[in-house]
Amino acid sequence: MTIGSFASVGELFETRARQSPHKEFLFSEATGESFTYQEFDRAVSHAAGLLLSRGVKKRDRVSLFLTNRVEYLILYFACFKIGAWAGPVNALLKSHEVEFIIRNSEAETVVTQTDLYAVVAECRPNIASLRNVIVIDDSPGDATVRYSVPTRDQLLAAEHQLPDAGISIEDEAVIIYTSGTTGKPKGVLLTHGNLLSNAQQIAEWLHLTSADRALMVMPLFHVNALMTTCLAALWVGGSVVLAPRFSATRHWEIISRCEVTYFGSVATMLSLLNHTYPEGLPVGVDASRLRFALCGSAPVPVEVLKKYEALFDCPVVEGYGLSESTCRSTFNPPDERRRPGSVGLAIGNEIRIFDDADRELEPGQIGEIVLRGPNLMKGYYRNDEATVDAFRSGWFHTGDLGYRDDEGFIYVVDRKSDMIIRGGENVYPRETDEVLYQHPKIRDAATVGIANELYGEEVKSFVVLRDGAKATEDEIIEFCRQQLADFKCPKTVEFLEEIPKGPTGKLLKRELVSRNISH
Repeated sequence: MTIGSFASVGELFETRARQSPHKEFLFSEATGESFTYQEFDRAVSHAAGLLLSRGVKKRDRVSLFLTNRVEYLILYFACFKIGAWAGPVNALLKSHEVEFIIRNSEAETVVTQTDLYAVVAECRPNIASLRNVIVIDDSPGDATVRYSVPTRDQLLAAEHQLPDAGISIEDEAVIIYTSGTTGKPKGVLLTHGNLLSNAQQIAEWLHLTSADRALMVMPLFHVNALMTTCLAALWVGGSVVLAPRFSATRHWEIISRCEVTYFGSVATMLSLLNHTYPEGLPVGVDASRLRFALCGSAPVPVEVLKKYEALFDCPVVEGYGLSESTCRSTFNPPDERRRPGSVGLAIGNEIRIFDDADRELEPGQIGEIVLRGPNLMKGYYRNDEATVDAFRSGWFHTGDLGYRDDEGFIYVVDRKSDMIIRGGENVYPRETDEVLYQHPKIRDAATVGIANELYGEEVKSFVVLRDGAKATEDEIIEFCRQQLADFKCPKTVEFLEEIPKGPTGKLLKRELVSRNISH
C-alpha cells in the first residue's frame, strides 16, 4: 500500500532527488549553506550510515535534542531512511523534562549539540536504555560520537548504499510528545502514512508547486515546522529556507533576500510583526513573491489577522490541527471563500462536532471537535488506555470546543479544559480575548478562570499594553462590558510586561493560572 505511489518519507525524497538532482532543496539562512536535492540525499545517507554503525536499527528511537539547524533535518531524514523513529525533543526543556521523554520513549540514541550537551549529561546516568550520545560541533565528555556534515566534495565523491529497511506506510516514523497541559506528556506515534497523507493534503489545499520556497522559522521540534514548511514543500519538489528562529526585526529582510513564497507562524508572531512595523513593509523590502502566511497552534484573534493583512498585503491562511492529527486538519481556503475567525474546512479528513454523549450536533451548536482520517496518529506510545479513550466511538476526540456553520466551516471556541464555568454559565476565554485585542492600547491578552467561592470560577484577564500606552483596570473592564455579557467580562485585570509563551510563541495560559494560585 502506498500514498501517492510512496511507501515512506525516505522514498518520497529519493524520488524527488532523482527527478531534480540539481534543484536547491535547502538553504540555511544562518550559515549560507545550500544543498541540492542530490547533495541533501547523500548527506542523509551518510548520517544514516553513522546511525547504523552505532547499532541503530528499524523501530529504534532516536531523540533529536537540537535547535533549528541543517543537521536537524539531515538526522530527521536519516531516521526516515532506516526506519528508526525520529523523536524531536523541545530544546527549551529542563533536564528532568528531557529525562522523562527519553526514558518514556525508551530511546537508545540521542543527537544533541554542544550548548545543550550539559542537559543530556545531567540526566544520562538515570536512563538505562541510552547507549549513544551523538554530539554536533565539538564533542565534549566521554562516550560520545561527533557528527558533522560532509563537505560538498565529500558528498559528490561518495555514495552510501544502505540496506533496504522494508519500510511501509504503516511503520512508525515519528514519536513526538504532547505539551503535557493536562498531565505528563504523551508520546504520539505518527506513521510514514500519516506524514505522507498530511503532506499531500497540505500541499494540494495550498496549491503548492515546485516554484514555492518555504521559510521555516517555527522550531523543528514542533510538528508544524516539519509538515507545513518541509514535507509539504517536498511533496511538490519545492525548496526550504531554514532560519534558526523567528526574528521580527529581520523577518522582512529574510523574506526579501531569500525570495520566500510562504512561511509558517503562530498568532504571536503576526502580532509582533504588526507591532514592529506599524507603517507596513520597511523601505527596500521586496515581498512580491510572498503568497501567504500560514498560522496555527492557536486561533488567531481577528483583529490581529486584519491588521497584519492591511499592513503587509499578505493573506493569512489559518488552520487547525494538533500533533495527533500529524499537523493540519483544516485550512481557511486561500481564496474568496475564506472566513476570518474560522479555521476553515476539512482538508482531506472528516470533522464532526459531538456532545458529551458522542452524538453529532447541529450547525451552530458548541461541542467537542472530533476527527477521522489518514492523518490521525497510530496511538499513544505504551498508553493503550489513553489511546482507546481518545478514539472512542471511532473518532479522535481533540479536547477542543467548537462549532460548524451551515457550509461546514469550523470555528474553534476554546480548549475544553480552558472553558470557564462561572455560576453555571459557560465562558469561552477566546471570546473575551477577541474583544480585548480590539482595544487600541492592548498588544497581547489572555483570559483564564480562577477559583471563586461564590461562582466556582471567575474571569480574569492578563494584558500587555503597547509601548508607551497607559490604561487602568476599570477602563479595560468597561471596554469589555460594552461588547460582552457581564458574566463573560473579566472581573479583574492584571497588567504584565510579557505573557509567558511556549517555544512556538503560543501563550501559556496554564502558567497564568499557576501564577494566580501562587499569589
